[in-house]
Amino acid sequence: MEAVLQSKGFLTLPPNPKARSLLPSHGLRQRILSTKPLNLPGLSLSSNGFQRFQGFVSRNASFSPKERVSLICRAEAAAAPAADSDEIPKILGIEIETLKKIIPLGLMFFCILFNYTILRDTKDVLVVTAKGSSAEIIPFLKTWVNLPMAVGFMLLYTKLANVLPRKALFYTVIVPFIAFFGAFGFLLYPLSNFIHPQAFADKLLNSLGPRFLGPLAIMRIWSFCLFYVMAELWGSVVVSVLFWGFANQITTVDEAKKFYPLFGLGANVALIFSGRTVKYFSNMRKHLGPGVDGWAISLKAMMSIVVGMGLTICFLYWWVNKYASLPTRSKKKKEKVTMGTMESLKFLASSRYIRDLATLVVAYGISINLVEVTWKSKLKAQFPSPNEYSSFMGDFSTATGIVTFIMMLLSQYIFNKYGWGVAANITPTVLLITGVAFFSLILFGGPIAPMLTQFGLTPLLAAVYVGAMQNIFSKSAKYSLFDPCKEMAYIPLDEDTKVKGKAAIDVVCNPLGKSGGALIQQFMILTFGSLANSTPYLGGILLVIVLAWLGAARSLDSQFTALRKEEELEKEMERSAVKIPVLAQNDGENGSLATSRTPLNPTKGDSASSSPETSAPTNA
Repeated sequence: MEAVLQSKGFLTLPPNPKARSLLPSHGLRQRILSTKPLNLPGLSLSSNGFQRFQGFVSRNASFSPKERVSLICRAEAAAAPAADSDEIPKILGIEIETLKKIIPLGLMFFCILFNYTILRDTKDVLVVTAKGSSAEIIPFLKTWVNLPMAVGFMLLYTKLANVLPRKALFYTVIVPFIAFFGAFGFLLYPLSNFIHPQAFADKLLNSLGPRFLGPLAIMRIWSFCLFYVMAELWGSVVVSVLFWGFANQITTVDEAKKFYPLFGLGANVALIFSGRTVKYFSNMRKHLGPGVDGWAISLKAMMSIVVGMGLTICFLYWWVNKYASLPTRSKKKKEKVTMGTMESLKFLASSRYIRDLATLVVAYGISINLVEVTWKSKLKAQFPSPNEYSSFMGDFSTATGIVTFIMMLLSQYIFNKYGWGVAANITPTVLLITGVAFFSLILFGGPIAPMLTQFGLTPLLAAVYVGAMQNIFSKSAKYSLFDPCKEMAYIPLDEDTKVKGKAAIDVVCNPLGKSGGALIQQFMILTFGSLANSTPYLGGILLVIVLAWLGAARSLDSQFTALRKEEELEKEMERSAVKIPVLAQNDGENGSLATSRTPLNPTKGDSASSSPETSAPTNA
């Protein structure tokens, strides 16, 4: 009770009151409603049935100032709700209500990342090893197919977010993914020889020349390319928009700091197991007899797993919404408003906070793509067989899961010890250091070839291993630090900016970064003649982009800290505005404690309280 109770010299109580003793061990209600009587000689009944404190005659005949302060302190202590003293049930020091959210979220992340690993390792094998295609198709896919579809999805998602409730929006987005991957494994791939225009593509290739192999391959194997794009969208839509958007809605910032890094622990166990799954099916294809399409058998099995995991994600989402308690946000946050597509883009472009977030995502996409595409070209040269390529990717995913698991264990210490800003700067720093090492090995591999031979390595194989290490450490830093930092940055935003901002950033900016890297590489190849000749310039571009990334992270750190302080201040003001109602006596308001500017004087009384009923003290 923040206000000090004051009195004009009397307290007016309801009719037929019963005086109670104030026991320090009880709450306010128990103190007032206690059955133990308290003799207050000096109380009398007025003509209207109310008691008035005319002159308190206690054992000492008066209240000393010390006793009055004691009464006020007891009243303040009793103002706290009785529920605050109740013991909240916990398991391992964590509230049960929190566990109802955290455990299902961890399982959801496990299933989503398990599917994503299988889809990511499968999509490259499908498009690269298909008849009439090659690795040249990947840059064209990312630039001219993946990016337009990502933009189209963002526009559609923005429209749906304005008309659908949150739960319906989640199911509307994820169910088509599940249905497509199931249909691809059991319908589209078995019918690929009939639905792919092979003859027409060959005719065009003969007319246009081999330089159009990549663009024509998109038309030639259109169903495989569609699988490639859907697999890419699974990572940006289901992981970033659906999962992290849902997690941001049901968790607080304090819970996010504690548990967001740990979400990846279960997810990276999924990476380990899914990597072993891809490895198993890759080896299985080698032991099948001639004439058997082992890839079709493996694809059906893996797509069945993807569908099963997708249905599990839907069930976990339903369970959390039904049984878990959702946090209350600040009442001063903006209400969700309906905005058109162009209005949404203008709104997001006008926000410095969203622009810095977009810079982080685009910079990561360009940086990782500059290194990863070059590494995959070396990987294709080292492992031309689809079985060997897929088997190596399975080992790569397993190693990524193990390293990321260790990074997840360290991430919570980093967040607690050094805060959001330091954690956000680790990923670009790691990518810069490992990227420089990879490009240096490519540029200076010839002079160190004799030394590599002593270790049983060729410059090509050494570049493959160093590139794999670069990708492993970069992805582990992304999963354990970059993604939690990015998602924590959304929490203080209002609901409208959060929903539409995530759609614009995660769905558009993520493929924009990848496509931007591909465009840079295409420009370099056309300008300098080959990817190898443009390697020094790619290293310089990587340095510039990472420096811009670090600058955006510092800017976002200051804004995030300011928003956190503002949000905490608003919540504190809301809590301060909710006070225990103090019974106030006005003429005609019965049953309330009287307040006044003058302290209670038990010896003199008040001029307003002098009445004929002062002669007969009564024990009420």
